[in-house]
Amino acid sequence: MDSKIRSLYERWLEKAVDDISLIEELKSVGGSEEAVYDRFYRSLEFGTAGLRGVLGAGTNRMNIYTVRAATQGLANYLLKNYEDPSVSISYDSRINSTLFADEAARVLAANGVKVYLSTELQPTPVVSYAVRYHKSQAGIMVTASHNPAKYNGYKCYGSDGCQMTDTAAGEVYSEIQKIDCFDDVKLVDLDKALSDGTIEYIKDEFYESYLGKVEEQAIRKDICKDAGLRVVYTPLNGAGNKLVRKILDRVGVKDVHIVKSQEQPDGNFPTCPYPNPEIREALEEGLKLCSEVKPDLLLATDPDSDRVGIAVPEGGGYRLITGNETGIMLTDYILSSRIELGTLPHDPVMVKTVVTSVLVDRVAANYGVEVRNVLTGFKYIGEQILRLEEKNEENRYVFGFEESYGYLAGTYVRDKDAVVASMLICEMAAYYKKQGRSLSSVLDGLYSKYGFYKNITLSFEFDGASGMDKMKSIMDNLRNLKTDALAGYKIVRRADYLLQYDRDLVTGEEKKIDLPKSNVLSFFLEKGNAIIVRPSGTEPKIKIYFTGVGKDEDDAVKTAEGLIDYVKNSGVFFPKEN
Repeated sequence: MDSKIRSLYERWLEKAVDDISLIEELKSVGGSEEAVYDRFYRSLEFGTAGLRGVLGAGTNRMNIYTVRAATQGLANYLLKNYEDPSVSISYDSRINSTLFADEAARVLAANGVKVYLSTELQPTPVVSYAVRYHKSQAGIMVTASHNPAKYNGYKCYGSDGCQMTDTAAGEVYSEIQKIDCFDDVKLVDLDKALSDGTIEYIKDEFYESYLGKVEEQAIRKDICKDAGLRVVYTPLNGAGNKLVRKILDRVGVKDVHIVKSQEQPDGNFPTCPYPNPEIREALEEGLKLCSEVKPDLLLATDPDSDRVGIAVPEGGGYRLITGNETGIMLTDYILSSRIELGTLPHDPVMVKTVVTSVLVDRVAANYGVEVRNVLTGFKYIGEQILRLEEKNEENRYVFGFEESYGYLAGTYVRDKDAVVASMLICEMAAYYKKQGRSLSSVLDGLYSKYGFYKNITLSFEFDGASGMDKMKSIMDNLRNLKTDALAGYKIVRRADYLLQYDRDLVTGEEKKIDLPKSNVLSFFLEKGNAIIVRPSGTEPKIKIYFTGVGKDEDDAVKTAEGLIDYVKNSGVFFPKEN
């Protein structure tokens, strides 16, 4: 074993005494070079999304020492850049989330940084709101979003309520790299900091203020009160349970049935090992309840309640709606309703990510609304809101979303918000129910009007120490790919967001992409089909986004499946190992 890694291992065995479970874990893997290497071959990197990793012992794991070091780095950054800074902190239901939030608060308070700390788990968007409400210079949300139970994370926000910029995250990371997690971290007793006011628990009126802002985003404010809408809701053992139910009650959705096995916070996620509303497995318990109570809608929020997935009645069962499809329906509902009611602003703007369905562009164009395409990550949508705000034009923002089930109406937060999305989805369902229409029929009507687009996202995982190298090799090969066709379709346009070019292969015209550099490759094929490739920024996986276009739904599905088969089996995207 590398002597540096062995030395790190021995030092952690000696020093990690504040959490005996870490010592026990280290002793248990001491005989495995591979297990030790995986825990210490690198330190978790701090980026614009903060930290995220597997729970456990070592520099490449989420534990109290990596959290303390990250927070000390954040404190050093804040003290260099602000006078009397403060930080707002919350957490979700994951294993050790409360512990990590308390440890972060202890470190900040020890450095003289004021802390506003949640008394219980809260949705991620609440932290974005808390930063602006308390006029904090940063925010921390302890969460790993929809990852499996073995993960936790630490998401950071800037003073504007957006996730940290690349520049700020880079400066924080630079500070973290100077810190020894055992010797260089300041700590104060939690109770002492609470008594002297350095740490202050967030008050109840704050949550009322947040819910008030959410309720302001309702378009047809009383539509739910007499629609007789029946809803099944599951918080997937996460943070959405209280606030989602409160907002639905406030707007008049009274017939709400909770999935009992997924109601209470539980970081082990016993009924769905992968608590992601994008996948059917996470919705199975909810679908069972749907078969009993026959609701108009199934809502499922992920553990930190910034994403929401839905299912709607169709035939004798329930149709799972993708993130793209929900966003397309909401776009059409919001724009058509605001035009009808005369509340659509002058020069309206909506924002979506480059991997989100181009069908949205067609819907928005029908209503004369500008669409801004940004990089993957809701921080870029928040950044567009900030740009509008800087020009005193934030009222132009109408709606933003990404295909991965994240939505935001309003500018009160700068991150995706499943609380407001749940409210608007119910409002939309109530509106159409009063017209005698289901959401399934609404979606089919949009496809008939604008064209049949089948969007499918697949993830290909590359775990372990060698995973990142494999991912880099794959992206390098694709970047240098010499071909004019994929899956039998001519490539008509190619965009590289790392090299920042967008090249029309038919006309030869090339434009510079005016976005931050990002390791994303887009292959636009004839007939509107597309393949977009993007390594995840938080997990060891490559995501590939497929768009299949057809004359009807079956044809679009067949086209998309053909693209998928090509990517999996041709050897072009994933070269076969000898």
